[in-house]
Amino acid sequence: MTPVIETHQLARRYGPRIGVDGIDLRIEPGEVFGFLGPNGAGKTTFIRVLLGFLRPTSGGARIFGRDCWHDSRAIKREVGYLPGDVRLYPWLTVRRAVGIIQAAHRGDFQGPGRDLAARLDIDPDLPVRKMSRGMRQKLALIIALVHGPKLLVLDEPTSALDPLVQITLADLLRQRCRAGVTVFFSSHTLSEVEHLCDRVAVVRKGRIVADEPIDDLRKRARREVVIRFESAAAAAAAEPPPDGLTVIERDGDRWRAELAGEAGALRQWLARQPVRDLMIGPPDLRTIFHAYYRETEDLD
Repeated sequence: MTPVIETHQLARRYGPRIGVDGIDLRIEPGEVFGFLGPNGAGKTTFIRVLLGFLRPTSGGARIFGRDCWHDSRAIKREVGYLPGDVRLYPWLTVRRAVGIIQAAHRGDFQGPGRDLAARLDIDPDLPVRKMSRGMRQKLALIIALVHGPKLLVLDEPTSALDPLVQITLADLLRQRCRAGVTVFFSSHTLSEVEHLCDRVAVVRKGRIVADEPIDDLRKRARREVVIRFESAAAAAAAEPPPDGLTVIERDGDRWRAELAGEAGALRQWLARQPVRDLMIGPPDLRTIFHAYYRETEDLD
C-alpha cells in the first residue's frame, strides 16, 4: 500500500540555519500521527515543505505517492490544513467559507458545514471580526474538515480551544480515521498527542530523535505507586521491593515509589505483604519525553 506521507533525508535550510535536517518518515493510511517537539524544533517548517509552500534544500517528500513540490496543486485538493498561525478575513463566516470551498472543489458541502458548525457550537453567520480567538480556531477547523479530505495536517489545532471543544475535536478526528482518513497532528503539548495519536515522532533541532507507537512508549514509561501498609511496623518489616519498583519515599506506613515495566512481579510481592491500600497511576510519558529534552523546558 502506498504510504500517505513519505520522506527521505528531507532537509530545508535557511542559509546557515537548519529548519529540517535529514528526516526519514513513513505514515500509513488511517494513522493518527503525532509530531511532537518544542517551539522552534522544525515542526512548522516540515509541514510547509510537505504542503509545497517551501522547496526542500535536499531529499524528497511525497504525499499519496506524488512529489510535494512538483505536484503541490493536486495534493492540496486532497488535504485539509490548519496552520498554527490562523489568519482569516474579518468578513468571513462559516457559511461564506463553505461557499468558497464549494467553488474551489466543485462540490456541495453545505450539509457537512452545518453539521460541523453544530458540533463545534459556532454561529454559521458570525463574522470573524466579532469572533473570539477560540471561535476563529473553530472556523479554521471547519475550513480544514468540511470538504472531506483524505489527509488532515493540523498544526497546534487545540491551542485556543476550551477543554470541551478539544474533546469534540478528538471525537471528530477519530471518526474520520475510522473512515480511512490520515491525521498528521503537530503539537508541543504532550497530553493531547498522548491521548489522541497512535504513533508519535519526537523532533528536536530539525531531526527526529524518536518514532514509536504510543503503546510501546507506555510500556517503557514509569508509573507512580503509593503503598499503605497495615502499620508503620509492617512497612518497616516488609520484604525488599521487587525488581522494577524503586522506592522514592518511606513515611511511616506509606511508601511512595516508581514502577518501571510490567506489574507482574509487583503483584506477587504485594500478595505477601500486609498491605491496607494501593494506588498505581497511569504511565507517565513525560519521564520518557523529558529524556529527549533535558536542555529545554518547552514541553507542557
